[in-house]
Amino acid sequence: MVRHLLNLKEIKPEELKDIIGKAFEIKKNPGKYSETLSGRTLVMYFEKTSTRTRLSFETGMTKLGGHGVFLDKRTTQVGISDLKDEIRAIERYADVIMARVMKHSTLVEMAENVNVPVINGCCEKYHPVQGIGDAMTMIENGGDIKGKNVVWLGIGNNVSNSLINVCTKMGAKITRCIPEKHPISVDEELENKAKETGLYEETKDISCIKNADFVHTDTWVDMELINDPKFQKERERRLKVFMPYQLNKKILDKYGCKGKIMHCMPCHVGYEITRDAIDHPNSIIFDQAENRMWSQMALMLFLLGKM
Repeated sequence: MVRHLLNLKEIKPEELKDIIGKAFEIKKNPGKYSETLSGRTLVMYFEKTSTRTRLSFETGMTKLGGHGVFLDKRTTQVGISDLKDEIRAIERYADVIMARVMKHSTLVEMAENVNVPVINGCCEKYHPVQGIGDAMTMIENGGDIKGKNVVWLGIGNNVSNSLINVCTKMGAKITRCIPEKHPISVDEELENKAKETGLYEETKDISCIKNADFVHTDTWVDMELINDPKFQKERERRLKVFMPYQLNKKILDKYGCKGKIMHCMPCHVGYEITRDAIDHPNSIIFDQAENRMWSQMALMLFLLGKM
């Protein structure tokens, strides 16, 4: 049976730990895996702009001996033809498909019509590959995350949804300190199940960072809208709501927070995070960026039965 990664709900805790363990093995000795996916092709389909997702997948596939092919909606027929037909054709060229899309339903339709693994490279509801990479980074910088305190600061969004999945599956306590949730990202089922574990809570009280082992943030505005003139009124409204939740050295010092600083990037300096937080001695933001690659390499091995 073909395994997909559309979100982290279907991944068992022990599978998640195995993937992360393999990621550490690959990072320690990449040469050992340099031919593991020789002759295999990763097709990467994008409806959104990307830096880290494209680079980490394409470079990771290359390091495994395979090949990555980039496609985007603008320069292909995917937006013109029926998705069901296009993805069935793409399947004939691919051993694994990664898609970064606007709607989760697109990924579901892809997975229903192919017999190769489909990986969610980011959608409006989830960012599972970011979640796996972040788990690896937290373990790398703090040991086993079971019992650790993780705080998400800012807006409730797709990345935070996947972080909730990761933390509750691995025994970490996660608090989302959020004045609002992005409406298109809300997953009530996920939140309710997370609350049942006793490991997840929400608050608007920023003092919760005082005992955090890790503090995460992300943009308050969708990356594809941040410079859109039609979005400027909503952008200004959000700035007023979210600016008190900015991750900066002043707020860290105020509450005596010694936790590691994390951001999935791109960072919008002066908005959700400041330069003194990005360059802070406790920042592990660039470890996050690197570990996307190692963890995704392990994920591809897992989905292709090459662990």
